[in-house]
Amino acid sequence: MRSQGPLRACGALLDYKTVKFALTRNRRVGLLHRLLQLGVLGYVLGWVLLARKGYQDTDRAPRAAVVTKMKGAAVAEAVGKGRRLWDAADYARPPQGENVLFLVTNFIATAQQSQGTCPESPSVLDAVCTEDADCPVGNPVVHGNGIKTGKCVMFNTTHSTCEIYGWCPVENNTVPRKPLLAEAENFTLFIKNTVHFTKFNFSKCNALQTNDPTYFKSCTYDPFFNRSCPVFRVRDMVEAAGETFGDLALLGGSIGVRIEWDCDLDHPAAQCQPQYSFSLQDRRYNFRTASYYWDSQRRLYRNLLKLYGIRFDISVHGQAGKFSIIPAAVSFGTGIAFFGAATVVCDLVLLYLDAKADFYWKEKFEEVRMGPLWRDEVGVKFCKRF
Repeated sequence: MRSQGPLRACGALLDYKTVKFALTRNRRVGLLHRLLQLGVLGYVLGWVLLARKGYQDTDRAPRAAVVTKMKGAAVAEAVGKGRRLWDAADYARPPQGENVLFLVTNFIATAQQSQGTCPESPSVLDAVCTEDADCPVGNPVVHGNGIKTGKCVMFNTTHSTCEIYGWCPVENNTVPRKPLLAEAENFTLFIKNTVHFTKFNFSKCNALQTNDPTYFKSCTYDPFFNRSCPVFRVRDMVEAAGETFGDLALLGGSIGVRIEWDCDLDHPAAQCQPQYSFSLQDRRYNFRTASYYWDSQRRLYRNLLKLYGIRFDISVHGQAGKFSIIPAAVSFGTGIAFFGAATVVCDLVLLYLDAKADFYWKEKFEEVRMGPLWRDEVGVKFCKRF
């Protein structure tokens, strides 16, 4: 008799459960079911298909090429240095920029420097001294301009500093009160950008394709009326970044230019247009450069410039999408699965949370008996066979 227990359990594995549909007159659960179905429908249609375009295959890694050119001219007059004309070859670094371009807006000039000995600037803390012992021979001046010679000399009537060997006279550190290249706010920056989505073999340029040679010399970008002209005025870019040109031009800064491509290739290619945004990345930006020359006596001289200006960092991002049967099938399949989940939720509420859960349980599940003898015989034969 004991041997029949395992055989009966093995025979129970052959039981089959089939779905039984029961119409339940429960308005609360019925309302919950409809609300869940509407929520799933809104999610699939509104978010998955319309907002996220779940029926499209996407390429989020375009190849991008950027070419920039700065144009404009300004006259700057430095104290004691006279007037000087600045054009694109002077204020744009590098002259033909790519993803990074620097525009000079202010400068400090130190002319006719030659290598020799001279007093260090009193603005350098390590250079201030009262006697020669404060200036050890051969020690470099920390954050200074040269090497100490061992002497403490008068810089002017009020300050004594260490004598150095370096480029003399030392660099002028008096910043002008106003940017010397104030006209730079009206300079224009030409940004030509081409993107290529390799997955779809699709390329697009942000510049208008025209045979008119004067178009880019006269147009200026406008987000509403002239989006196909990639010529930007400097003041407009600075203001779009939340700054004023006068404040940023004095000591320099960095502005990020973001070009965003969002192309739906199910629509005409003409609708694929970039969006531009500008953001302030940093305040204060400068660097030094010098031009060298020899005098008639073969002595080496240089003119030193400390350049302040605006650095433009250009980045390109984007994605392209096109209809594909695989993501469309996945999106629709996900929606159908969510509809089934709504039914499961309502069943759980009805069978476990409702006040008449016991009654619904009995009505939903029904055991169909076909005779214990027949079932045991079949089960025993099945188990003995295997």
